[in-house]
This record gives sequence, structure tokens and C-alpha cells, in this order.
Amino acid sequence: MSGRDQTRDRLIDVELDETIGRSTPDVEHERAVAIFDLIEENRFRPVGDEGSGPYRLKLSLAEQRLVFAVSRENGAAVVTHILSLTPLRRIVKDYYLICESYYEAIRSSTPSHIEAIDMGRRGLHNEGSQTLMDRLAGKIEIDFDTARRLFTLVCVLHWRG
Repeated sequence: MSGRDQTRDRLIDVELDETIGRSTPDVEHERAVAIFDLIEENRFRPVGDEGSGPYRLKLSLAEQRLVFAVSRENGAAVVTHILSLTPLRRIVKDYYLICESYYEAIRSSTPSHIEAIDMGRRGLHNEGSQTLMDRLAGKIEIDFDTARRLFTLVCVLHWRG
């Protein structure tokens, strides 16, 4: 994303469509935190968009696909991309399993065991982030940290509480 004003190549708003559904207060809190973290620091630009950001992102679900509807700050539509969730399903499932192990280990395991599980958890998170980044390649330019925050949001969207 070099050569452009990177302060404009960013998200300023992320909205979850009603198709995402609502969950428990704890899950809703996690979703809000994930969105806050994403907006706080990100690099985001639709490929080929010669207009200027910053951008708004509306996430929704359609036929088991994740819809990225991107618009300008003023609400003018830029592009919509639809991604299959299939490549992320196994990673998200494995990520939740290892997170459960991690939280259980915190209650009863040694520090070295907790650290080992945490390393695995971070590795799966990185794998999911890279997979999401790869799925968005040629569609939306993001850096790895933004991919990590988006993957966190995708995980929270799947978490029903």
C-alpha cells in the first residue's frame, strides 16, 4: 500500500448486518471489542479503488458466505465481495478447541503447559489470519495486523455463546 496516503487507506466503521444475528451479552461484548480494536488500527483499501478512503465495512452473511460491503466515509458504495467461509471453518473450530484448552489450563496447569497451549493458540490465529488475507488478496489490501483483527471478528461472529 505504499505510494498512497495511508491515513486514508483505513476503516473508520464496521457494522454487523442483522443477518449475523445476536447472541448473549458476553458474546455481544466480545464483538464490540473486536470491532473497536479493528477500527483503532488497520490498513484497508479495496484493490483498484482510485477514490479515497477512509472506508466503512458492513459485514453480513448470505448462504453461508461472508459479505464484505465496502463504502466511502459518506456512505457511497465502493465494492462488495462475497467470501466462502469453508476455508476458515476448520481453523475457527480448531481455534475454539484450543482456546477452551487454554482457559482450562489457566485454572489447573503449570506455567510451561499454559505457555505451550498459548503458542498453539497464537499459531492457529496466525494461520486463520493468513488464510483470510489470502482470501482477500486481489480484492482488498490489508496488512497482517488488520488480517489478525478481522480474523478475531470472524471468530467472534461464529461464537454463539
